Amino acid sequence: MAAEAARPRIYVRVPLDRLGAVIGKRGEVKLKIMERLGVRLTIDSENSLVIVEAESPSVPPVNVMKASEIIKAIAYGFPPEKAMRLLEEDQILVIVDLKQIVGDAPNHLKRIRGRIIGEAGRARKTIEEMTGTDIHVGEYIVAIIGDYERAMAAKKAVEMLAEGRMHSTVYRYLERVLREIKRREALRLWAKDEFQSGY
Repeated sequence: MAAEAARPRIYVRVPLDRLGAVIGKRGEVKLKIMERLGVRLTIDSENSLVIVEAESPSVPPVNVMKASEIIKAIAYGFPPEKAMRLLEEDQILVIVDLKQIVGDAPNHLKRIRGRIIGEAGRARKTIEEMTGTDIHVGEYIVAIIGDYERAMAAKKAVEMLAEGRMHSTVYRYLERVLREIKRREALRLWAKDEFQSGY
């Protein structure tokens, strides 16, 4: 009984209209998360919650965290197949709360959303392609999935657009940051190769 009590448990609030996406057709999304991460998912539709627990004491707590992040991503509006990207070890979910940047006036939020999405979705797509991330723009939340450095670069780009910076300024910022990220990655690979060839 003590082992049962010691298991980590996370409660994730999911809008009622997104609970179906968490479950998936014939329960396949829920099942995939449970099987891949060794967790138990309990859907509490009355309180619009998903309860995430380790299936057994041997399941690492990080798996419970991963499962809750996937569910959060689906709750924020990502299709399950994009949220599943979080199963990869180096992928994270980053959230930008637009209300914290521009306040909660609906007309402000609508204008900012339009700037982030861009005409025919071009701005969002450009940021996604430049950073290799997936971005979902909700009513007042922008959710980003990617590796840490690229997701943080995309987050900064979204914040810059929300603050009123020009799209061209934002793209120039991304080009500069991504050059630096690629340079660091190349150095890490080179150092790793040097280390391995030394043996």
